[in-house]
Order: sequence, then structure tokens, then C-alpha cells
Amino acid sequence: MNILVTGGLGFIGSHTVVELIESNHNVIIADNLSNSEIGVLDRIAQITNVKPKFYQINVTDKKAVEEIFKNNHIDGIIHFAGFKAVGESVENPLKYYHNNILSTIVLSELCLKYQVNKFVFSSSATVYGDQPSPLKEDMILLPTTNPYGETKAISERILKDISKANGNFSVCLLRYFNPVGAHKSSIIGENPKGIPNNLMPYITKVAKGDLPKLNIFGNDYDTSDGTGVRDFIHVVDLAKGHVKAIENMNSNVNIYNLGTGKGTSVLELVNAFIKCNNINIPYEIVERRPGDVAITFADASKAEKELGWKAELTIEDMVKNSWEYEKRLI
Repeated sequence: MNILVTGGLGFIGSHTVVELIESNHNVIIADNLSNSEIGVLDRIAQITNVKPKFYQINVTDKKAVEEIFKNNHIDGIIHFAGFKAVGESVENPLKYYHNNILSTIVLSELCLKYQVNKFVFSSSATVYGDQPSPLKEDMILLPTTNPYGETKAISERILKDISKANGNFSVCLLRYFNPVGAHKSSIIGENPKGIPNNLMPYITKVAKGDLPKLNIFGNDYDTSDGTGVRDFIHVVDLAKGHVKAIENMNSNVNIYNLGTGKGTSVLELVNAFIKCNNINIPYEIVERRPGDVAITFADASKAEKELGWKAELTIEDMVKNSWEYEKRLI
């Protein structure tokens, strides 16, 4: 298939592009480089021996996006492009509502106009709000704790409504949890601009000496060691889930959790990093962050049953690959 990947040079997007190419699909990338870099395009080519066609555009710009649809035959879309920092979304909600929701609307309008009937949406476990784990796809969506999560929930509703009104428009909503790790080549991985918002790149920056210590937000949760428990999934497993999703599109709307199905505490992840990489991570326990929940992990059995997908890589793989990638960064 010819697949348009928005945000295709970002962390999850770039790994998905690699897996798509290695599954013999043709990829077109749209990315505005707001949280990625152009050099990733060459690294994708280095891994796959294929350099995808690339458009540096903002996906909220309908005129620019339409040029892609006019000039390329597109069979399906995987939509990653969106802002994703929870804290920033609380401080600047309009930025998030405008970018994340408008991009979904623009892509949907052009899909209908150009009869592109496969739409895979990068959603998030945040749409479940604070509900008991394991989280299942048939749970109702509760109000989330931040505008970022709301943009995901609203985009899901928009896509569901479009599919209901247009019978040929197939939607797959992928709700995933905490992606970490890097490609085994160590040349693509997670390299956010500025101070990392996510746990793993913060750990690797501390390991490298770029940051003095890791802050762990709370150790008084009702968990085995008091720190929050999350479903960490290797980004390569996650990328393979997107390939399975677009290759197995059913009519109407399908929703899948992409996770390992088990929780790992923040301290367990930190200690696994220390043990596997033989490097110390100084950390300090600080106050909880508003909106953080104690435990969240997936019931991922539906994706295994219907897509033939399940996470295979371990926490040890995640921490080793993350550190190998970080060490290559200048």
C-alpha cells in the first residue's frame, strides 16, 4: 500500500515508517519538524535502503496537505502528528486543541474527498481517565486529566462519527501506553527537543550527565514500592502494531490497546536501567504531579486475537536499546 504517515520523523512515527517499509509498503511522510529533525530521514534510509518521499508541512494547513493527496495515490493514513506534552497542554490548551483536533479534521476531509478509506489514529491510554486497570477497549471514556488527553478523546469521537456517516471510511483507533526504547541499529530513537517530558529520555540524559538527577514524582502510591505503575512498551513492538492495524482494516471503527498487558513501576524501570547498563542514576523523590494515577496498564488481548499482534520485547530490551541510542547522540 501507499501510506501517508503524518509526524513520520518523530519517535513513534520513524519506527513505524521503518516497519512499514520492511513490510513492503510505500511511505510518504508529512512532518513540520516541531519535535523531530530532518536527519531522521537519512537514518530511515540507512536502515531500510529506501528514502521515503518527504513533505515539510503543518498538517493543519489544508492547502499544503491537499498537494500531497493531489500528487500521490494514497491507500491509507497513519496519523501521528500532534503535540504530546501533558504539562504544556495544561499551560497552553488552545495550542493543543487547535493543532491536534484541526489536523484530524483536515486529514479526514481530504480522505473523504480523495476516497482514502483507511485511517489509523494514534490515540492514547489517557482517554480512559482514572479507571481501574487492566484497561479494556469497551470501557467508557471518562473526562481526562489534561487537554492533551481531551484532544485524543475528541479526535476519536470525530473519526467515529465520520465513519458512521460514511460507510466506506474505516477507522482504527490505537490506544497505547508508555512507549520507550529505540531501534536495534541505535540510529533512531527518542530525542525530544529541550528538557524531556517522558521518563526514559530523562533517565538516559541523567545517565549521560546532561541532567543532574531524575525526579520521581511520588512514592506514596498504593503500589509495591510506592511509585506509579505503567505499561511500558518497546517502540518497535508498537510500530509493528501499526503495521498490523493498517494491513487488517475492517469496515467501520476498530479500537485496540497496544501495550504489554502488565505494569512496571517507575523504580523498577530505573533499577532495570541501572542493572542492565551498569550505570548509576541519581534520583530524588518529589511531590506527585497533579493528574497522575497510581496504576495504569492495558488489557491487550483484543489486539492479539484480532490482529495477531502482541508485544515481544522486554523491559531489559527497552533500557538497553534506549541507552545504546543515547550514547550515539552528540
